[in-house]
Amino acid sequence: MGIHLDKSNGVGRITFETAGRRNALSPEERYEMANMLRDLRFDPDVRVVLLQGAGEDFCAGADVSRMGKDTQSGARARMQRGVGGVARELAAMEKPCIAAVRGVAVGFGWSVALGCDVVIASETARFSMIFAKRGLAPDGGAIHFLIRHLGQLRAKDLAFSARIVGAAEAYDLGLVSRVVANDRLEAEVEDYCKQLLSMPTLALGMTRHLFEVATATDLDTYLDAEAYTQSFLNQSEDYKEAVKAFMEKRPGVYHGR
Repeated sequence: MGIHLDKSNGVGRITFETAGRRNALSPEERYEMANMLRDLRFDPDVRVVLLQGAGEDFCAGADVSRMGKDTQSGARARMQRGVGGVARELAAMEKPCIAAVRGVAVGFGWSVALGCDVVIASETARFSMIFAKRGLAPDGGAIHFLIRHLGQLRAKDLAFSARIVGAAEAYDLGLVSRVVANDRLEAEVEDYCKQLLSMPTLALGMTRHLFEVATATDLDTYLDAEAYTQSFLNQSEDYKEAVKAFMEKRPGVYHGR
């Protein structure tokens, strides 16, 4: 498979690696990615999720050599299980998700990055909603995520034009969290993961969940979710450790529980 999962030191790393395809993913690899995300979601030892590409690119989306070879019903089932499954698992993840982007992140590859909480891009990063150039509409939750970041007008421009967006413009649009030198990407990402791991990641995951609720419901529904979340966190080990560390004037030691 051209997709790999590694778990170590509290970080679950999904790496795209498809030689000669700029890390484009086949249907089977997209199914596997959805399964990996579900595994990470429920693994108590994983506190941060990192998505990255091997080599000089993040992900060139779907493998075009495999497109157009099934029926309409078959394609619909494949979409729900593959790109739809990935989008659902990213949205449901109650742990911080980071995308480390170098080179191309186009089509479904950009959808994946947009579904993450933090996007750290190298200066070589290039993004595109390339779907229109392939006679397709955006998938993998792309429009859903783009509207949240940009609003409809600018999101439509990116979807209709399918133009390339460089790292600097993506940052200016609010689609990238930070841009770093190409040779600093891995170090910056590792430092960021360590920073998150030093914090109460259970609270960060619940904060992530509240962002999902806030953008999909009315205020009363959101406030109900907020009250439930806060009362849940009040009973957590991380909260008790945070209070104790504050009283003892020392850094807290957290385990995401």
